[in-house]
Amino acid sequence: MSVSPYLTHLECTACHARLDVERARGLCPTCGRPLAARYDLAAVRRAVDRRDLAGRVPSMWRYREVLPLAPEAEPVSLGEGFTPLLPLPALARAHGLGAVWVKDESGNPTGSFKARGLSAAVTMARAFGATALALPSAGNAGGALAAYAAAAGLAAHVFVPEDCPRAFVVEATALGASVTLVPGVITDAGRRLREVAAADWVDLSTLKEPYRVEGKKTMGYELAEQLGWSLPDVILYPTGGGTGLVGMDKAFGELEELGWIPPGRRPRMVSVQVEGCAPIVRAFLAGAAEATPWEDPRTLAAGLRVPAAVGDRWMLEILRASSGTAIAVPEEEMLAGTLALSRALGVLVAPEGGAVLAAFERLVASGFVRPGERVVLFNTGSGLKYLEAVEAALAASGARAAG
Repeated sequence: MSVSPYLTHLECTACHARLDVERARGLCPTCGRPLAARYDLAAVRRAVDRRDLAGRVPSMWRYREVLPLAPEAEPVSLGEGFTPLLPLPALARAHGLGAVWVKDESGNPTGSFKARGLSAAVTMARAFGATALALPSAGNAGGALAAYAAAAGLAAHVFVPEDCPRAFVVEATALGASVTLVPGVITDAGRRLREVAAADWVDLSTLKEPYRVEGKKTMGYELAEQLGWSLPDVILYPTGGGTGLVGMDKAFGELEELGWIPPGRRPRMVSVQVEGCAPIVRAFLAGAAEATPWEDPRTLAAGLRVPAAVGDRWMLEILRASSGTAIAVPEEEMLAGTLALSRALGVLVAPEGGAVLAAFERLVASGFVRPGERVVLFNTGSGLKYLEAVEAALAASGARAAG
């Protein structure tokens, strides 16, 4: 059997239809919404205790019982996950907060949090017999698919906007993927993929299969473990497709059911976007149940230039249920935040991380983040993939890179 004995079924996140794990693929056949993997958590709780994690491999696969692969099978892994939680004590003191940390995903094998989702998705695609994989990407997901497909010995087809940062195109091509440049943005890349896809291609697009979320949810497990099986008061997360946000919320629910964290103490979740592409923020502030596509999306943060997200309803439900919020920051504040956060950490962060720092400062000023609270900011990738954005940030600050 290719799947974990604890994985019982897939469930539609909207209509709650129950589907067979071995047969279901893609979106819900009834309503077209994303599917979520469900586990027999009572059985997991009997089989493993959180103390059993000590000494396990320092990767996301340390949480094997709540991941979908059969225990005797080898995952497609490059050592992704268990990224550091870096403290910013000076920032916490400046704002009278209990603590501020940055969950730094730049150290993942492909330089971003996308490694988690693609490790899980490629693992399960291979387990189900796939030979060729495909997805549209704004950048980081394409590189991650290329890497994990290469490690698995599978063909990879990546479709990206033609103005995608060059590092992503070079990375995916060097790793053996077939890369197609498409005029427009990621939604246009997805449309082209669907037009030309061969019958044997397995589409691993964001939330159009259930296992990328399973990889991303391990960020939530790691936060709990790294904080001594507690959770922060607030999490700020840069939101494009949203798998990280929904994945962490899924993890928190599982952790409560497992008895590994106290119930009823989940963080307030914050979706961070930029003013040039903020469909989730617009929908949240309007009280809408779903987001309408953003016209003419513009930002140097490629991962945030996502005009329409399949998981919009799921994200909006989570933001409201957690008493969280959604905030868009100006491009210039994102660029300034990129330099400020990089210098505070000693890590060259992605512009998405800069947007999170800018949003944090605004939320402290507004009173949403309150004195004494513990806050986690997410940097989802390495600034080395975004040299165009980093150079723009330097130029805006009056500095310039050495020529």
